Amino acid sequence: MTDLHQPDFTIDVAAEEVARLLRTVRDDQLTHPTPCEGYSVATLLDHLMGLCLAFTWAAAKSAVPEGGGSGSADPRPVQPSAEHLGPDWRTVLPQRLADLAKAWHEPSAWAGLTEAGGIRMPGEVAAVVTLDELVLHGWDLARATGQSFACAPANVAAVLQFTSSMAGPGHRAAREGLFGPVVEVPDDAPDLDRALGFAGRDPDWSAPRPE
Repeated sequence: MTDLHQPDFTIDVAAEEVARLLRTVRDDQLTHPTPCEGYSVATLLDHLMGLCLAFTWAAAKSAVPEGGGSGSADPRPVQPSAEHLGPDWRTVLPQRLADLAKAWHEPSAWAGLTEAGGIRMPGEVAAVVTLDELVLHGWDLARATGQSFACAPANVAAVLQFTSSMAGPGHRAAREGLFGPVVEVPDDAPDLDRALGFAGRDPDWSAPRPE
């Protein structure tokens, strides 16, 4: 992959949007389903807790963060689950998002090789994966909790480039555990909808009504 580090590509804006969404998540919504298959809102929040740590460490090229990450004694991310989500997530997760954005402001984060989730990759690719996670899961959270979702055009473009490339031939193995099967979306659909489709999400997803 090349030309992924765009001057107007902004991880911090994506992180701020997720933090905004967190402020109005209600306790009774934690058990609601999300567009991320098999994830409740609480499971999604726990996933965000872990990925913020993983990609902050990736930016810093560090496998062991000082103090185990912002506001937590956890030494490393674990498999996300609703049961693992701590009661302090409303304060810890926004801080982790802020730490993540700050880490990717460092030019050194984009250089050389790094590792996230056991996968070695160039720093600039890790940055795009970070953005992709924030945008997709921000959209997941917004849909699951009935909120609007905003994404900067340059961020949409970068995510579309990434998800469309991952939908191409030869990427089936790489998609495992990252994206679901591609959802067909019209070519003239908005770029965010197309990016969602390539990532295995239905842009028209809505939470099922209680029976």
